[in-house]
Amino acid sequence: MIKIEEISKQFGDFTALNKLSLHIKKGEFYSLLGPNGAGKTTCINIISNITKASSGHVEIAGFNSQNQNQEIKKVIGVIPQEIALYEDLSAFENLKFWGKINQVKSNILNEKIMEILKFLDLYDNRNQKINSYSGGMKRRINIAAALLHDPDILFMDEPTVGIDPQSRLFTYEIFEKLHQQGKTIFYTSHNMEEVERLSDRIGIIDHGQLIAEGSQKDLKEQLKMEETIMISFEKNVDEALLSNSIILSNSYYFKNQQLYVSSKSANEDLVHLLQSFAKNDLQVSQIEIQKVNLEMIFLKLTGSKLRD
Repeated sequence: MIKIEEISKQFGDFTALNKLSLHIKKGEFYSLLGPNGAGKTTCINIISNITKASSGHVEIAGFNSQNQNQEIKKVIGVIPQEIALYEDLSAFENLKFWGKINQVKSNILNEKIMEILKFLDLYDNRNQKINSYSGGMKRRINIAAALLHDPDILFMDEPTVGIDPQSRLFTYEIFEKLHQQGKTIFYTSHNMEEVERLSDRIGIIDHGQLIAEGSQKDLKEQLKMEETIMISFEKNVDEALLSNSIILSNSYYFKNQQLYVSSKSANEDLVHLLQSFAKNDLQVSQIEIQKVNLEMIFLKLTGSKLRD
């Protein structure tokens, strides 16, 4: 559905993208992560036809971005990070404007607007001016504007920035419904939780290059990252006795009366550990399994937090 072949982009002496290649399948929810300045916004601007690549090839739904821009515009919807609405117009008036811009047929435009407003739970607020809307409501109207012409592909650049937790959860549900409808979604975000929840695959870029790609499970396996079992004991434990009780080949360390064991299969290994401790009369007071999450993967790959 989306083919990006070795695209590069220079701004003077600065290389924002360096021979980046991505292939995104029809109906896939693909998220692109990277530190600030890694090239995410440049990438999404190129594939949504806002700017041109210095070199390389982009194909969207079979159309070449070099000479078939009009065809591409018909099949994509762009949800920008900035709110692209007229504050002094109502939600309905804004959508009427954007529907005409996106060449929605006039005989179906009103019906389409009402349908989308109901989908986004904004029908009752359709005649209110945008300047009276909350941040979350404005975000939803921003989404609505991109859906009016029923695009097959959605480009979403930080679409949940600045909204409250309740609105954020509702917005996740909207994106999940769009995904279930078969939309192909290309997504950028600083929020690890939403990327974990929504994505089929994740691409991580740094310095304009793709450094890892796959599902969260794939990335974990590629990096050979393991879960950690943390165990506290009711009484002070002799570390020598503890060492004899660890019958696994896993790496571990013992600090402040807490045992940390690296494990590829934490639940299974924990059973063996507890059986061994019971035989050696070691009484456990607390157990915690620290799962490998996307933030840990990102830190290991880039050496920085997402907002660095």
